[in-house]
Amino acid sequence: MPISVVMPALEMAQETGKLISWLKKEGDPVRKGEPLLEIETDKAVMEIESPGEGVLSGVKAEAGAEIPVGKTIAWILNPGEAVPVEEVAVQSGRQTMRTEAQTPASETAVVRPATAAKISPKARRLAKELNVDLGQVRGSGAGGEILASDIETAASGAKAAALPEPGTIISPMGRLMAERTAQSWTTVPHFFVVREVDAGALNEARLKIAVQVEKDGLRITHSDLLVALVARVLARHPRVNASWTANGIRTNA
Repeated sequence: MPISVVMPALEMAQETGKLISWLKKEGDPVRKGEPLLEIETDKAVMEIESPGEGVLSGVKAEAGAEIPVGKTIAWILNPGEAVPVEEVAVQSGRQTMRTEAQTPASETAVVRPATAAKISPKARRLAKELNVDLGQVRGSGAGGEILASDIETAASGAKAAALPEPGTIISPMGRLMAERTAQSWTTVPHFFVVREVDAGALNEARLKIAVQVEKDGLRITHSDLLVALVARVLARHPRVNASWTANGIRTNA
């Protein structure tokens, strides 16, 4: 049975993910649990493992593409199988069936009214904050789902208002962004560290450990090793994982 490769949701409010690179080419054999692609979210770049064993086929997304969560981007096929005409896309915890058969151009231009089942929680919350009419918004997500980016576009494209006085913000979206940026900079300490390191030892360690754990049917990735290393560092330097509160510095176990 063909296995779909979809853009996963790695964060609670995540709606899209950026495809950084494919670690396999179309037509390459892949094993279940083997690193297949890299994606970037708002917080990190993660390796995504293959959901099954077979041949990578029907790749639809290129590196650099911003892809809605749940959208099928490739298939894993076994001998005798073909890329299905119908796809099952899982988005925001809901399952939506959509057919990829060709449709007349006149049909693709139709704007369907938005329904509650096709609006992500983040988009609904943002629409309320920006006073955007959901019935006038066209969804760009998989299956026509309305995303937060669609709400932002609708808010910025609202009818032009009179020019404001100097020093004021024109759009509701701009006002919201300014408020949240100011809150972030005043309540969260910021610092930046950039350093180049030689990852040769990390690669060697992964290969050695992989030989041991593969006997038990397990796979190990660079991300697994980095998580373990960060955990050791935080245990040795607990103040790095501390928070500032009204009562002083709180160390998080």
